[in-house]
Amino acid sequence: MIAICPNPFRDMELSITRQAIKLLEDAGFETVVCPVFADEEPEVIPSDIPTRKLEEAGPSCSMILVIGGDGTILSVARTLHDAAIPMLGVNLGTKGFMAYLEPEELDHIVSAARGECKISRRMLLYVELVRDGEVIHRDQALNDVVLHGYGDVIQTTAFCNADKITSISGDGIILATPTGSTGYSMSAGGPIVEPDAENILISPICAHTLGARTFVLDSRRRVTVRAEKLHGRRAYLSVDGYSVADLVNGDIVNVCRSEHKILMIDPSLRSFFENTYQKLR
Repeated sequence: MIAICPNPFRDMELSITRQAIKLLEDAGFETVVCPVFADEEPEVIPSDIPTRKLEEAGPSCSMILVIGGDGTILSVARTLHDAAIPMLGVNLGTKGFMAYLEPEELDHIVSAARGECKISRRMLLYVELVRDGEVIHRDQALNDVVLHGYGDVIQTTAFCNADKITSISGDGIILATPTGSTGYSMSAGGPIVEPDAENILISPICAHTLGARTFVLDSRRRVTVRAEKLHGRRAYLSVDGYSVADLVNGDIVNVCRSEHKILMIDPSLRSFFENTYQKLR
C-alpha cells in the first residue's frame, strides 16, 4: 500500500492527489489518502475521497508520497520518524528543497513505487531538553533544533563533547542537519551541505558580535546548549519548526545524531547542486 499525504491548502480540491491515485492504481498499487494539516478544517477534504490517519495507515505502507512543500514533508517525517519507509515529495511549496518532483513530473511516482529509484538516507538529530537535572522532553529533528527568544535578546552557550565552543548573545541559535542546511540555518548565514552528509551545524541567529560564526561538526559529536541570563526574558525551543517548550534560565538542550534515519526517494532527475542552484538563483 502507498500512503498519499497531501496538504489540502496547497493541493486545492486534491487535484494532484487524484492524479496520483489514478497513476498508482492503474499501475496495480493500492493507495490510501492521509491528509496533513486538515484536522481542524476537515471540510477542505472533498467528501468523495476516503481518508485515514497517517499514524494508523503509515507504518504498513511501502512508500509515502507527500504532496505539498517542505513543511508538509517535515510534518510527515515527525509522524513516521521511527518507521524506515521511503518518502517522495511533490513540490507545491515555494522552494521545496526536500521535494524531488514538480507537479508536471508526477508520472515518475510509478517508478518510485516499483523501487526503481535511489534512496537518500537523511540524518536525524536526537534532542533532549533537561531542566533541573531531569529530561522533560525528547524529540527528533530532520531539519533543525532552535533556541529562540520571543523578541528578546537571549544568551546561549554551546559545548561540543563538554568543550565550550561558542557563547552567543542574540536572537538565538540553530542546530541543523545537512537536510536543514537549506532552511533556517542558511537564512542565518550557515553553509549549504549535501543532504546525504552527516554533520551537525551550529549557527547563531543575529548575534551581537562580529566574531560569531557557524560551526560544522562531525555527526559523532554530542552538542549541549545552555540557555542563560533569561531572567524574565521569554524564549522557546522549536524542533523542525514546531514550538515544543518554553525555556527557563539554565535549561539545557542536548543534541546528537539519532539512531534513526529518514529515507527520501530520489528519482535522479536533477543533481542536488543543480536543484539548489535553480531554487536559489
